[in-house]
Amino acid sequence: MRNVDDIDRQLLELLQQDATRSYAALGTAVGLSAGAVHERVRKMRERGVIRRTSVDVEPAALGQGVLAFALIDSSVWMGDRAAEFAAIPEVQEAHVVAGSASVLVKVRTSTTARLQDVLRRLYDIQGVSGTKATVVLETFFERPISPIGQ
Repeated sequence: MRNVDDIDRQLLELLQQDATRSYAALGTAVGLSAGAVHERVRKMRERGVIRRTSVDVEPAALGQGVLAFALIDSSVWMGDRAAEFAAIPEVQEAHVVAGSASVLVKVRTSTTARLQDVLRRLYDIQGVSGTKATVVLETFFERPISPIGQ
């Protein structure tokens, strides 16, 4: 990452583990004052390194226990259709991809019947000519981006 030093990377890792940690606790962990940590975090937000702070919710607790990924076939370039995919609330992510499909979407619903409804709505997007959905039976893990590097 550009303009991110080792201390920033440590702070990012700690914040990803628990974004409710106080600046004082973060400072203790990395050897800085609370004020210095606050300033570093503020600057990372300004530069777009930290895009947002969110809460990781268990989907099943909200009745959204069905997870599926769908490859979207199309007859046209789909790169300018982001708003149409975003307008479907059950679509959590949409990615233009290379390969046999044009778009990959991540969908969460309450039932497979609702998933079928989402797939029907995807067909309403101009240019969509087919879908291939894969329902997830079990998730081993989901991990955030590692700020420490690979």
